[in-house]
Amino acid sequence: MLLWPAAGRGSRVQVSPAAARCRARRDRSWRSGMAEDREAVDTVETVRIPPVGLEGTLNRPAHALGMVVFAHGSGSSRLSPRNRHVAAALNESRLGTLLFDLLTEEESSDRANVFDIPLLAERLLAAMAWLKARPALGGLPVGLFGASTGAAAALVAAARSREVGAVVSRGGRPDLAGPALEAVRAPTLLIVGSLDGRVLELNRAAFARLGCEKALEIVPGAGHLFEEPGTLDAVVALTRRWFMSHLGERQVQ
Repeated sequence: MLLWPAAGRGSRVQVSPAAARCRARRDRSWRSGMAEDREAVDTVETVRIPPVGLEGTLNRPAHALGMVVFAHGSGSSRLSPRNRHVAAALNESRLGTLLFDLLTEEESSDRANVFDIPLLAERLLAAMAWLKARPALGGLPVGLFGASTGAAAALVAAARSREVGAVVSRGGRPDLAGPALEAVRAPTLLIVGSLDGRVLELNRAAFARLGCEKALEIVPGAGHLFEEPGTLDAVVALTRRWFMSHLGERQVQ
């Protein structure tokens, strides 16, 4: 027989081993149910990413299949309307998103920091470590979505961490990743507008240097910012397919 706390102060009641096991199973089931209830709710949080407290928006859909961390380009921020549009579409496909500022306000005032790819990559890796430490998110596969200079930072981060499950570059400058390109192992998708002449050339050259699973998609009639009608929707479709293939399926297996 086991002693179990009773409602009265200092009192104990005798419980058989079988009853104790039943009660323990019920308690575990209750705690598991509470966790599942939390996972079944869409959540949106304003967060601060250590170590310098970078502000971000974390969106976790119910029963998320994976997480995508966004790296904005030079002159942009976590509030980039194009990145937010892409993120909303990923959320609809049960992929969580983290959009955050890669630099503090003070750091952004120095243009040299905007093009400091190793620094930006460090910020992405710090964000990934922060996500991994969160109980509800730590087990999810993580992808990186980068625009412009943010794409180079995403590729450098992918070269340095095997935790990156997939990379997507939108109008990116993968050439700025330098020697890291050859070390990338995460499946990588480069999306470029057909009218973005010089950037398209740079992406073709970078694509040839990648040794991972890769794809280069050229969006007809799109410029660098994908502002032309229908072009951003094409980016959304390509991005969603890539991440669902490489993050969503990993979670299901």
